[in-house]
Amino acid sequence: MNPLLNRISVDPNICFGKPCIRGTRIWVSLVLDFLADGMTFQEVLDEYPQLTEEDIRAAIAYGAEG
Repeated sequence: MNPLLNRISVDPNICFGKPCIRGTRIWVSLVLDFLADGMTFQEVLDEYPQLTEEDIRAAIAYGAEG
């Protein structure tokens, strides 16, 4: 298992059980949508300063697992 996936949490009591970046309510799918729409890592980080580059990489890794 990719160690980055430890940065992803799935809790039925948070965000309706959608996968989120651990410690936030930011959906993995939201991060992936931003990237798919052409946003750079830096633009995502500027929009959500609580995220790190590793969090974005974790979202990509989670998407690749599906």
